[in-house]
Amino acid sequence: MSKANERTPEHYRHPAAWPDELLLRECTVGQSRSSGPGGQHRNKVSTQVTITHQPTGISATAGERRSASDNKREALRRLRLKLASEHRVGVPEGEIGSPLWRSRVQKPKRVKQPKQQDKDPFFEEMGITLRNPEPEVPLGRIVVSPKHRDFPAILAEAMDAIASAGWEVKPAAIRLGVSPTQVIKLVKDHTAAWAQLTEHREARGLHRLS
Repeated sequence: MSKANERTPEHYRHPAAWPDELLLRECTVGQSRSSGPGGQHRNKVSTQVTITHQPTGISATAGERRSASDNKREALRRLRLKLASEHRVGVPEGEIGSPLWRSRVQKPKRVKQPKQQDKDPFFEEMGITLRNPEPEVPLGRIVVSPKHRDFPAILAEAMDAIASAGWEVKPAAIRLGVSPTQVIKLVKDHTAAWAQLTEHREARGLHRLS
């Protein structure tokens, strides 16, 4: 049984969103010597770190920092981004949006609309009453920097919602409570995720997003 089954309910199902300790329990971590320029002492210490997520086979490497611990931290972030871009997890029926997602969605301020008449003299003579349409639920915007620690988790959740909608952005965005423009902007903030979205849409004959 995967150790992922031990995660607590508040953790989003995608591994890109798990705490470091939980994610690393499903990974192997290896160290090697960094290659390339950097002086005669560059290759005498093994500071390059590669982290591989065993269930998916997805891995990430970092070796540009001086210490193995710094490279491990960077490799783990890169792994989260690769998992968010390449690994899909199904979403449930009905309402979606993890607590983390909801905390990152900023709802627009409601603007008080002027009161409209329910009746129009022309139609009233015909015995027809016009009623105001139901107000649309305002869609929010995503507030997260691509450099923030929460970004891989937010990206993974958006990509999973899009995948569950047949790689159509609009229905996924509505389920997530944000505008399609916001979802597109979020995915475009990470080149690899945008490439995945484009590839899957093209495979289904969907138009290219801009």
